[in-house]
Amino acid sequence: MSDSSWIYDEKIIKRLEKEVELLKNESGATAAFLVDKNGQPVATSTSVSEYDTTSIAALVAGNVAATDGLAKLLGEKEFSLLFHEGENEHVHISLIFNVIILVVIFDESTSLGLIRLRVKKFITKIEEFLKSSFQDTDNDPKNIFGDITDDEIEGLFDPKESEQ
Repeated sequence: MSDSSWIYDEKIIKRLEKEVELLKNESGATAAFLVDKNGQPVATSTSVSEYDTTSIAALVAGNVAATDGLAKLLGEKEFSLLFHEGENEHVHISLIFNVIILVVIFDESTSLGLIRLRVKKFITKIEEFLKSSFQDTDNDPKNIFGDITDDEIEGLFDPKESEQ
């Protein structure tokens, strides 16, 4: 599962949003969301409205890409966890399948230990869910045109075929 262009159906998005919301509530975080490695938000908790999630998603994806380069330079496969500590807010960033990025924003009212504990539980649950979701060929992002034949695709672009 290393393709960075997964396609998520509505059922998967709803489940991811439910789990992200649960993570936020159980950990005491101020916000949590999932981002793809292209910087597009995938699922968010309900409290992210106070943040510019589009900008955060893009910057986090860039941060992960830069850190990925650093890992390679140091002979590491990846750094699957990033942490930024601010004066008032902190950001915990984790990779899931090296494709999805989990972003958890929290403040001094919760501890890093609790965040790490809840994130670990969350990642295990999400990995199992995504594995089972994408085992079905109908949901396989690499097989979105699986039921369409080459002749049908050619017919879409051949005006003679569409006249028949």
